[in-house]
Order: sequence, then C-alpha cells, then structure tokens
Amino acid sequence: MPNLVDIYRVDNFNDTFALGHYARVLDALDRRVGHLVALKVMRAEHLSADGDIRWEYRAFANEADLLTKLADNPYVVDLLDCGYLSNTQEFPTDGELKTFQRDVLGFVQAMPDYAGRGWRPYLALQNLPRTNNLLYLMKPNQAGSRWRLPSEEGLALALQFAEILRAAHIKHIVYLDHKLEHVYWDGTQLHIIDFNSSRQLDPHNGSDRQFYRMDIHNLCVGILYPIFTGLSPLKTTLRPQPGNITDAEARYRDITQLDFGIEPTLSGALKELLQAGAAMEIDHIEDFISALQQVASLHGWDFPQHYTSPASRDARSQMRAGLTRLRRGQADLREARDLFREAAIQDGITEDLEAELRRLVKAVNDMLNNRVIP
Repeated sequence: MPNLVDIYRVDNFNDTFALGHYARVLDALDRRVGHLVALKVMRAEHLSADGDIRWEYRAFANEADLLTKLADNPYVVDLLDCGYLSNTQEFPTDGELKTFQRDVLGFVQAMPDYAGRGWRPYLALQNLPRTNNLLYLMKPNQAGSRWRLPSEEGLALALQFAEILRAAHIKHIVYLDHKLEHVYWDGTQLHIIDFNSSRQLDPHNGSDRQFYRMDIHNLCVGILYPIFTGLSPLKTTLRPQPGNITDAEARYRDITQLDFGIEPTLSGALKELLQAGAAMEIDHIEDFISALQQVASLHGWDFPQHYTSPASRDARSQMRAGLTRLRRGQADLREARDLFREAAIQDGITEDLEAELRRLVKAVNDMLNNRVIP
C-alpha cells in the first residue's frame, strides 16, 4: 500500500481563516497528475476508539456521493479522489494511504473496515484560491468597514447559485449549509464547496418538502443578504460559522425578517424578493429563479419572458466594462503594495528610503480599505 508522500506532497493548511467542524483542509500536490488539490482530512477527534462510525465519519461518504451526483454542474467543486489515511496527526506528513480515486461506491463500502482500523477518510478536491473566497474577501479588517458586491455581480452570483439548487432539487438534494466561507467568486464564476451537511431527500416522503423551501430561505438569508449588504443576517459582523449538520439546518431558522436599512439604495424589487425568501414564502426554486430574472431585467439583463429597455441594456454593458476595469485596478494596486512591501524589508537600504516605501504601503492599504468591490 502506498505512503501518503508517494501520492501527495502536503504543503500548508488553507482553512485557517474559517475552520470547519468536520475536517482540516490542506494544499497538496497530487504527484500522479501534477495538479494542486485541496486535501480535506477528517479531524482525528471524530475517530471512535471502538471503531464505531460517527456521523462526522459518514459525512465524508455523504459528500463524496453528492459531489458525484452533481459532477456535471460547473459551479460545484470537483471531487478528484477519495480514500483513507492511517496518520492521525492534525497535519499529516506520512502514513499509509488507500486511494479509491473517483470510485465512491468502493470508498463507501470500505468505510467499516477502515473505521475499524482507526484510519481517517479524506477527499481530494479542486483547489480554489483563498483570494476568491467571499468570507476572506468581505470580512472587515477594521472597525466600521464593510463591503458588498455590486448588484450586477450579486445578481450573477445569485442566478448561478439558483441554478445549483435547481440541478440539486431535481435530484432531490438540498444544500442547506449556506455561508460565505463556502462560496468562491472571481467576479464572473461561482464555485461552492462543502456538501457534508447536505441531504439526499426521499422523493416519496411528503414531510421532506419543507427542506426545498428551507434551501431557498437559507440562500436568501445566508448568502444573498450578506453579499448585497456586507452584513451578517445574525446581526453581527461577518465571521466564520463552524457547525455540524444540526447547526446548518438550524442556523437561520429564526430569521424571517431582513433589515436593509444599512443599504437603502439597494433595488426595491431585490429587497422584496430576498424578504419573501426569508419569510419562507417561496416553495419552489423555479419560482425563485423566475422572480430573480424579473429583478435582473430591471438591471439591464435580457430574458425572453421579461422586458428590458434598450437604454438599460446599454448601460449594463458599460457598467460591466467598468467593473472589469475596477477588478483589474484593484489587482494592480495589490501587486504594487506587495512590491513596496518587499522592497521595504531588504537589508542595507537607507532609513529614508524605507520610510518612503512604508508610507506608500500604508497609502495603498488605505485605498484598498475603501475599495468598491470585495
């Protein structure tokens, strides 16, 4: 049986900004293909001394199964490998490894055997850059500051997320665990991670229908409200929300009213839609998508069943071009700041030059702290 180091070169933890309940996640290189992956390894604290399979252990099988069922969705993170690891250290550096690659059925069937041995399950997933994680981008770094996505980008993200839910609901899957640390956004493309608290529903169980409505509710409250306001629906600043499957289902249960006072310029139609979702008034994802398209048409989007004025269409094109330039400009500012910072720490430079470089670093940081886009 191969050793961990034969298959993966493990680098660093990449989850330090938002620790999860089930696992630690590390950057790793898959030596078989030469690609970086996110190596998600169950926390050793969830191992049972008698080999009993706890629900945290089973969550890895659940996530692998659901990711396989949604593998054709471009917005869902890719499952690349699954298996078991003998090493129980938080940061594994060696140990025997059993890889099933994408054979999820084999992975699930082998679970009792490897649980009995005290091995931990792992998943190797598509590696998404931390700099695209919305909690990482939007979490305030100083008191009194907040950022929100421009409505154009927020609508694009909302429509893509709604398409995920439509594809999932058709297969009787509900996501449920809606929080910013699970959302990656680069201004154009959405990716979501962490299906370990998601559910495969029984289509013949009428009581399960409530979970479809809850999925829409959690999207409106847990994702869309924060991206359009920069605030948590829990009436706190944005922060990580670790939790298990019970926490995921209960996290927003009591939130049925959203406060938009902090963002009075937000589209009235958009606020009405998010409030309807928060109030559990939207039963089907198709109804939500239709209403969301209606809101988007007011912002210059084109949909066959909704009218968009030519002037709004043209204005949206100009806005999209402007947002592209803003994102490019912010990237250039960060690169300039990093160049100044690296120069300032060089040995042998004069105090005068170092002072000027540090002044420039602070000035650029001040600009970035007042940026338009997270």
